[in-house]
Amino acid sequence: MLLDHSTKSDQLGAKSTTIPVEIDQLVINWHVNEACNYRCAYCYAKWSDQKATRDLVRDTKATEALLRELWAFFAPSNYSNPLKATLNWKRVRLNFAGGEPLLNVPSVLHAIRTAHDLGFQVSIITNGSKLDQETLCAMAPHLEWLGLSIDAIDAQTNQAIGRVDRRGQLLDMYALSAAIDRAHMLSPSMKLKINTVVSDANFETDLTQMLDTLRPEKWKVLRVLPMVTGTGIVSDEQFAHFVELHSQFRSVMRVEDNIDMLQTYLMIDPKGRFFQNHPNAIHSGYFYSSVILERGAAAAFSEIALSARGFASRYM
Repeated sequence: MLLDHSTKSDQLGAKSTTIPVEIDQLVINWHVNEACNYRCAYCYAKWSDQKATRDLVRDTKATEALLRELWAFFAPSNYSNPLKATLNWKRVRLNFAGGEPLLNVPSVLHAIRTAHDLGFQVSIITNGSKLDQETLCAMAPHLEWLGLSIDAIDAQTNQAIGRVDRRGQLLDMYALSAAIDRAHMLSPSMKLKINTVVSDANFETDLTQMLDTLRPEKWKVLRVLPMVTGTGIVSDEQFAHFVELHSQFRSVMRVEDNIDMLQTYLMIDPKGRFFQNHPNAIHSGYFYSSVILERGAAAAFSEIALSARGFASRYM
């Protein structure tokens, strides 16, 4: 049975208990790997038993089987999905995340194309360091959203966060902007989203120049979430300061505090398990389902908690 421990049911009123809430998209986040070329101190992309098992995305047949299983279960026409009692969605978007998903470009490109062919809307969130013109142009025709994870643009702050590779290389914003412009020429419908995690290293950082240069359709501002480590925690005042500093971008800004992120994301880990955070898991990791390909999506999904109403409120 699906667990729904929503903290936001009052925002949706009577509809949340009697009539399914209408949303445009159901979004599934598949974290295809834990590995990353950056070492952000507060990264919460840490899963249990990962080093003992090969990432599922590297297995072509397993990837295809997982995506078919997910599509069958979450397709808008599947009214046996227990979420249909609370939500009604028109489309399903599969978001590829990591770690850094583009550390293995061939596998991820195959997964993106397969998902797109099955009927998913597709997006990806990347730190941008591996996003060369060839890779971006290969992905762009299949993407609804290109997501970039950018927390700072100056070298000192990025180094303090850990957004630098082992060779000391930082993200080249000019090359990235040029690659995005070329990809937009190839696929004008692809939209750009930027994710920024606000921590004690960047809460005073002004990202106006970056936002003016890249011109994203959406900018998600997230407060650092202490799921695995307490590193980088900011106070309410510091988080509010960052948001107010960028008030001119409110038309594209979507702000998520810690409570907004608890049990409101539909997530799959690199082994192909649903996983979920919850209020009692602060500093102690995640809950996991069985492996989806072993038990099926319906059975595995029944083992995790998701606040359907909280999920919906993030997209309303």
